[in-house]
Amino acid sequence: MAEIASLVVADPPGLWSELGFLVADQACWISGICHELGAPGRGVVAWALRGADGFSELPVAKSAPLVAQPTPDHPNDVIALDHVVITTADLSRTISAFEAAGMPLRGTRDAGAPEQPMKQAFFKLGETIAEVVGPVATSRPEQARFYGLAFTVADLDVTAAFLGERLRPARNAVQTGRRIATLDSVAGSTTRLAFMSPRQ
Repeated sequence: MAEIASLVVADPPGLWSELGFLVADQACWISGICHELGAPGRGVVAWALRGADGFSELPVAKSAPLVAQPTPDHPNDVIALDHVVITTADLSRTISAFEAAGMPLRGTRDAGAPEQPMKQAFFKLGETIAEVVGPVATSRPEQARFYGLAFTVADLDVTAAFLGERLRPARNAVQTGRRIATLDSVAGSTTRLAFMSPRQ
């Protein structure tokens, strides 16, 4: 099975430490994935995959750690990377690219609004899910890009207490029985981050 080895993130290591992630040597480990911090740019800028060949739909990191590390006890109560959100201007093309690289489509879901219908496509990558969002009927040639990261926490109320006003109020997630809260822009992260209660 293909899995994510690393994510290259353009946030400073010190900021992620302030947000309650354990950071060492500019890296933060979650779900066996090395979140490499301090890259130029904004948000997630690249990733490295294990078990997927010839995938060029998204920027690829130059290198990846050979051995995965376990998730430590993060002060913000994060226990896993639930999913990576990816946007695309051509959903069919991006789905085909995933499948050609050995990552089969696990399912789709209608999203968006009636005036702008969208669809979500889901791929299982180790412990984590890649959620690809794109338009239903239109397509453009632009490369797909990373949109944000959603983490699972042991107790969302604990995470909310730690982050305080930096975290927006929790709401019901799409997944039945789960809640989600997103990091506010005042926190200073260039990466869209969300925190979710555990799966039921």
